[in-house]
Amino acid sequence: MCLAVPGKIVEIEEDIAIVDYDLEERKGKLLEKYYSVGDYVILQGGIVVTKVDKKEAQEALKLYKSSLGNN
Repeated sequence: MCLAVPGKIVEIEEDIAIVDYDLEERKGKLLEKYYSVGDYVILQGGIVVTKVDKKEAQEALKLYKSSLGNN
């Protein structure tokens, strides 16, 4: 089973986004050009698949961190 956790784009280099998850950063390929630094996104298989509303992403991250005991 896979858990999709939103991360925040902190840098874009050509068609690669650097996505920050607080505990780590990952790279994801951008297939579309409408993403910007500061957007919250979901990565799947190394590809940025969708943008997530900022408020929803922050709530999801809060719940995810609390489930790990990282309030």
